[in-house]
Amino acid sequence: MAELGRNQILVRRVAFGAVTGVLGTTAVVAGLISRRWAALVVHLWGRSCLLIAGVPVTVEGSEHIVSGERYVIMANHESALDIPVLLAALPTALEVRFLAKKSLFSVPFLGWAMRSAGFVPVDREDRSSAAAMLEQTLGEVRRGASPLIFPEETWTLDGRLLPFQRGGFLVALKTGLAILPIGLEGPRVVQPPDEGRITPQPVTVRIGRPITTTELGVSNRRELTERTRNEIDRLRGSAGNIRDQEP
Repeated sequence: MAELGRNQILVRRVAFGAVTGVLGTTAVVAGLISRRWAALVVHLWGRSCLLIAGVPVTVEGSEHIVSGERYVIMANHESALDIPVLLAALPTALEVRFLAKKSLFSVPFLGWAMRSAGFVPVDREDRSSAAAMLEQTLGEVRRGASPLIFPEETWTLDGRLLPFQRGGFLVALKTGLAILPIGLEGPRVVQPPDEGRITPQPVTVRIGRPITTTELGVSNRRELTERTRNEIDRLRGSAGNIRDQEP
């Protein structure tokens, strides 16, 4: 599909702003009652953004999600579109709580809504805050949530998976929750990193089989990381991606 014209881009930006303002405020108010209510509003925001952008999402592997189970969800990270896509694709019953970069929490309405919904800020510049971030994430797990982590922590710029950081794997090993691997195919093509333009195209979300951690200890972290990385690399497909084995 062709890129959007200037007028279309302007209209959609205004619509994005209006939806973010209205639903962001609603999420803050809902958060005064319950984080679950705030999270439901944030899910609605994600779906609304994709509707405005004209980006359909196909979900494969939903049968791998067991009703009533919690997971440490991990996905590749390749675009600003990733969060709305995952919000739209994952069932609200999972009680998803994103670990997202700290700067997003300063964005009016959006950041306020994320905080109200129990999302966890990640400060990549201050590694000394890692312990506090881990404790906050474990707190959300104790409340019944499934943390969603981008183990690369930032967008890939060339289509290759970046090194996976250890934080999410420590959460999985400390809680005994299975890792739910997810591959995103298409967000990088629809909205390239650090670009505002959107080229409406379908996006695919592939959910893999959960990777159990109950019999593993911290000493198995590297093995668990490699297994998860290989699975996410397989699940993310080829649209806009460069596979690990390619030169």
